[in-house]
Amino acid sequence: MSADGALIECESLVRIYQSGPVEVQALQGLDLVVERGEMVAVVGASGSGKSTLLSILAGIDAPTAGRARVDRWNLLSMSRRDRVRYRRQTVGFVRQQTASNLIPYLNARQMVDLPMTASGVSTAERRQRSGELLEALGVGSFADRRPAQLSGGQQMRVAIAVALANRPHVLLADEPTGELDTATSAEVFAALRDVNRDLGVTVVVVTHDPAVSGQVERTVAIRDGRTSSEVLRRTATAEDGGTHVIAEEYAVMDRAGRIQVPRDYREALALTRRVRLALEPDHITIRPDA
Repeated sequence: MSADGALIECESLVRIYQSGPVEVQALQGLDLVVERGEMVAVVGASGSGKSTLLSILAGIDAPTAGRARVDRWNLLSMSRRDRVRYRRQTVGFVRQQTASNLIPYLNARQMVDLPMTASGVSTAERRQRSGELLEALGVGSFADRRPAQLSGGQQMRVAIAVALANRPHVLLADEPTGELDTATSAEVFAALRDVNRDLGVTVVVVTHDPAVSGQVERTVAIRDGRTSSEVLRRTATAEDGGTHVIAEEYAVMDRAGRIQVPRDYREALALTRRVRLALEPDHITIRPDA
């Protein structure tokens, strides 16, 4: 699998955890390509591997096998020094728990300032960048407030500003609306779309919320540690000039030609261990092994 100009490219990605005598395969040959400037939602049930994928892309965890590249970085062969540079300059990461994103004794401006201080950015540039980011995310008037003085939605928007401080190429968000009510979730997700559109930052959001995943043009579903399907959305114009969104679901095929057939399809046709394939002029049929 190769994609010219792709910012993120994962191929046959494997992550195995050792839990005592038991090996747990969190990722089992996952493939993923994200183009520069895309905003993608990654969905999946608990234990599907989506948070493991995000931890690997964030440089927090390391793959066991396969291939993973973000921009110019090979995530399987980075040294400890490279990993620090990667996490400081290339990716911004927002966690679900706001307490993990923010420092309770600093105000919003100071928190956005902190990553830039660590990177050696000048005082004048830090001041300008902090102000611009907080304003862009709708929390400029709260720059002097600490996390305890902010609502949940305001805290998450400050966390996004912190993640963007060092101008990363990609923003990774792990269930950013998981602790928020519906209205506040919509506001935070709108802020992520603004970041993607106005700042040109590639955004990858992990979520279990179908309402959130429906707000992006591309949703990637993970099942059993592999990418299983994608939903692509586009806006179509009717004859009367009105517009509507068309969503089409596609199965994902890896380099070995494997695809995951959804469970409801398998159950409806009683597909089990073996199936019969037939090549037609413009499609392939799959039938039960009768």
